[in-house]
Amino acid sequence: MKNMTRALAFSFVAVTAVLGTTACSVARDQQTVGSYVDDAGITTAVKAKMAEDKSVSATAISVETLKGVVQLSGFAKSEAEKARAGEIARTTKNVREVRNSIVVKP
Repeated sequence: MKNMTRALAFSFVAVTAVLGTTACSVARDQQTVGSYVDDAGITTAVKAKMAEDKSVSATAISVETLKGVVQLSGFAKSEAEKARAGEIARTTKNVREVRNSIVVKP
């Protein structure tokens, strides 16, 4: 399972790299192709790590990355799950900052 998740993550990054090189920028004056590919890799890595962690519901948490800043949103069952999701994101390679906007369901 772990190898499959990593293979999928690397496949996603490779496809994103190929598609990204066909354009000059992703969004006008916001991000270069290189940083877009880096951000896609970060997002994929964070999601893969969450999928491997049994204490975090990867399907209930959304991960977006822009210029190395990871934005977490969605819902958690507890403060511990929210904190763990933030820790996973912070410890992922190339993450500059984490904005944890996950809401804990009552």
